Amino acid sequence: MNVDKINQIIHSKPNLSTALGMEFLSTPEDDTCMARMKVDERNRQPFGFLSGGASLALAENVAGVASSSLCPGCACVGIEVSGSHVKAVAEGDTVTASARLLHKGHTLHVWNVDITDTAGDLISNVRVTNYVIKAK
Repeated sequence: MNVDKINQIIHSKPNLSTALGMEFLSTPEDDTCMARMKVDERNRQPFGFLSGGASLALAENVAGVASSSLCPGCACVGIEVSGSHVKAVAEGDTVTASARLLHKGHTLHVWNVDITDTAGDLISNVRVTNYVIKAK
């Protein structure tokens, strides 16, 4: 999945993705999108670990980038995000989110997002449903 066009849009003005330090990556698979985020002062909780809210934001954003890449000219917005956090990640580590398409309908996309640390351990598993708004 090529996310170059969406990356240009993301970097055109300040937004949540850039504020939290997300980096979106193209993949050779048409149904998969990836993102990385270093755990630092922008996305950690006061105790020095990755915030669960930042993990959910990463998952929703990588799924949104993926849906937008599949539907050029459409606005793709998250309408449901549900996740489980299974391991803490300390400041200084980097997490990788891998979004895999579960369902591609005309108006709804469902994604499974696994977030892992640099050791490859599962940190969070998140399901994201996006609503695809067609251009008028």
